[in-house]
Amino acid sequence: MAFKLTLIGIFAMIFSENKRNMKHLFILLSFICIALPSMASEVNDCESGNVVSKIDSSVFVGRIENDEYQVYIVMDFYRKNITCPRQEIFGQNPGYFGAVRDTRKWIIEDSNIKGNMAYLVIINDYGSEDLEAKLTFNPHDGTYTLERTEGSTIKIVVNRQWVKIPKKLVFKRRTK
Repeated sequence: MAFKLTLIGIFAMIFSENKRNMKHLFILLSFICIALPSMASEVNDCESGNVVSKIDSSVFVGRIENDEYQVYIVMDFYRKNITCPRQEIFGQNPGYFGAVRDTRKWIIEDSNIKGNMAYLVIINDYGSEDLEAKLTFNPHDGTYTLERTEGSTIKIVVNRQWVKIPKKLVFKRRTK
């Protein structure tokens, strides 16, 4: 509403012949040009069509790790432009789940962000197993909790033996 009133005021000043009003118009337009980009709270990502909030657009981007199982997630749930190493046939995806001691990857096929949660569809690198999971960002301590909601159990190989990843797993960003 206030923006519409400002536009009406601008047009009224443009059609006014008073030089003083023209000075005010110039100052007002300068202010709008400077303030408008910083007032934008959302950005529309043209590639994926997602609306991304500037405030939290780095929450679901990057690499997070779990030291106990030596696993990690590489993600960009906003642009969905991650290519999984040695799995280029899947194209660009929101990310992947990998293990330090295993070359196999679980590809994050789809992601939907709602607040501090991302709902994920994950498949193994053969496409024979899939699951749905929820990745929650905990702003109080900066950790992420991955919780399998339905489907297959994620398994990795450690010392030539299958190890099942628990239904709920906590990740954190590596500090440098």
